[in-house]
Amino acid sequence: MAETDPKSVQDLTNVVQTLLQQMQDKFQTMSDQIIGRNILSYEITRIDDLEKNIADLMTQAGVEEIEATPEKAKEGQGS
Repeated sequence: MAETDPKSVQDLTNVVQTLLQQMQDKFQTMSDQIIGRNILSYEITRIDDLEKNIADLMTQAGVEEIEATPEKAKEGQGS
């Protein structure tokens, strides 16, 4: 059996450690992106629910439409 050179073993160890660190960094980046997307998706869902609740309350209160522009308000007053 051939004896292994300590320098070769150290070099191989360094390469493996570097590779594992790079993999860990990539995994962490992907994990952060997934978590960020989940948070964003959750917030979008909450905003959609809030908009629906506001629309329901407006319907219950008898409000048909929010005036989008001042011009429409002036047109309604002029007739």
